[in-house]
Amino acid sequence: MRCWRNDESRQTARGGAYRVSRRRYAIAVRHLLILLGLTAAAELRVERLFGPETPTGPYKHPASICVLDNGDLYLVWYGGEGEYANSTAIWASRRTEGGGAWSAPKKVAQDPLRSLGNGVAWQAPDGTLWLFYVVRFGETWGSSRVAVKLSGDRGETWSDSTMLVLDEGWMVRGKPIVLSSGEWLLPLYQETGTGRERVPPDTASVFLLRNPKTGEWTRGGRIRSKNGNLQPAPVEVSPGRLIAFCRRGGGYGPGERGYIVRSESRDGGRSWSEGVDSEFPNPNSAVDLIKLASGALLLVYNDSMSERTPLVAALSTDGGKKFPRRLTLAAGKDSFAYPSAAQAAGGTIYVVFTSDNRKAIRLASFREEDVKGAGR
Repeated sequence: MRCWRNDESRQTARGGAYRVSRRRYAIAVRHLLILLGLTAAAELRVERLFGPETPTGPYKHPASICVLDNGDLYLVWYGGEGEYANSTAIWASRRTEGGGAWSAPKKVAQDPLRSLGNGVAWQAPDGTLWLFYVVRFGETWGSSRVAVKLSGDRGETWSDSTMLVLDEGWMVRGKPIVLSSGEWLLPLYQETGTGRERVPPDTASVFLLRNPKTGEWTRGGRIRSKNGNLQPAPVEVSPGRLIAFCRRGGGYGPGERGYIVRSESRDGGRSWSEGVDSEFPNPNSAVDLIKLASGALLLVYNDSMSERTPLVAALSTDGGKKFPRRLTLAAGKDSFAYPSAAQAAGGTIYVVFTSDNRKAIRLASFREEDVKGAGR
């Protein structure tokens, strides 16, 4: 009996040593892969939130995500029968802090006479939740204006809507940012022309500035570029100095080529440099750019000239000069488009985007370290 136990002990010891060896080997291999830039981020998670089966209409595009001050995630999008359907409305859903299921979508804005689009939720420093969205007055987006609603209870109830911008062709797509001066900078764009498949060269990114003490909105600068640009995503890299990445103008398809347009401001968004092509390809698709808690910049874009796939997150730690680390969030024979990014207080980064021919909303969650561990 004693000999049997001795044999078992020796076998257990050998098995334990084997398991330890395997574990050390796996760790060593993973570290080597990270050094070589060959491993995917282990913490990247992509969830399908809503699809055509959700009763907001089959069309769900684009989506915008906001992290509220209590940790909740607040998601808005516009839905209906199609992009140009007359009955599209702004819908919202919430996930409480700590995870769990998303709430049933709730209609938060609708116009009985006109189509709505491009909902954007943003919580101001005073806790007020703002909902910006587009009201389309005619057959194409070039007829649009920008409307707004306010909530004092984190989106549980909303004010009546009011028009923020009455200029024809002005639209919203990205969230405001708070500048070091205390002012808010709201990125907008003015789309000209009446085409549905091509944006004219005079289409430009524009901005509004708000003084939170007086509540006054004033006009900022305009980004002009050779082929037009729209849907700017700005960040402030140092006091008064901003950079913005914009979707290119032009048309769609394999024959259309172009890059994300980059511009800079050195006076807090009151004027902007001529927009120039960046290093990043752009298939005429929206991008997002945010400043993380660490000070690093995160750019989310489609890394392709002609297809809205793959969807990639790129990280810069030098104020936007270089983005050497890039993490693929979604790839394949689909369209992964219109990213909206936000970072929670604990460091988790959320990127919401649409797929399945604009019929599904997906959410990617990861951390800054996951992008740093990814290859170029």
